[in-house]
Amino acid sequence: MSRSSTTSTPRARGVDRVISLCEQLHLHRQPMTPKELMAATGAPRSSVYELVNLLSEAGWLETESDGRIFFGRAMHYFGLDYADHNDLLRRARPVMRQLSARFDETTQLCMLDGDKYTVMLNENGARPFRISSEVGVKVPIPWTASGRVLLGGMSREAMLELIPEEDFTLPSGERIDVDGFIADIESTRRRGYALTEGLVDSFACCMAVPIHEGAGPALATLCFTVGRDADQARRETLLTALREASCSLSRETAPR
Repeated sequence: MSRSSTTSTPRARGVDRVISLCEQLHLHRQPMTPKELMAATGAPRSSVYELVNLLSEAGWLETESDGRIFFGRAMHYFGLDYADHNDLLRRARPVMRQLSARFDETTQLCMLDGDKYTVMLNENGARPFRISSEVGVKVPIPWTASGRVLLGGMSREAMLELIPEEDFTLPSGERIDVDGFIADIESTRRRGYALTEGLVDSFACCMAVPIHEGAGPALATLCFTVGRDADQARRETLLTALREASCSLSRETAPR
């Protein structure tokens, strides 16, 4: 065995544990005890305490008065830096604010994250009753209108390889028909938008349109999630506004 392979293994294991620890805090979405982190990551007690101490010194983590651990202020700064640097997020936020102010609906920008869908930006409308997913929460692709947009142009084989089999089962226990899902994706690609009703929330109607950077699949989606009681005229008005906004955010060629 070479020297490089023997010396890189502990380093790689340490990085993997940092990533796993951060992922578990994100999935949990609230502070966790060291014991909970050990159980969630499978890391030994000594490693968890060592990582927590190192990351706390760097400001990545903070320990609360009861001993529970969560992200520190440095992570907040990193997130702001990413949002300011990312061209699409920077351009999308004022457009989304205008949409939410104009229609009193919650507007979201969504992307794929591995084999899941997630909300990248969220702008709440003024309505007291809102239906939306939280930023950063990973949701099975078949549960969403955006998923039907983001998979446009992908082969059946690639879709089934990407999506875990269990993700075709809704929280209610109802099974999404795979053939129907793939047909929805093709229909979405032809008409330029996706609209789903009552998949995860029986009161919700979700509509999504693609945002492109260059040729190929959609980079992201722009979405409204409204009540199913919205009439056809309202839905058409919202879809038209989403399409106009997505056109303003899309680019024919990807930025270099």
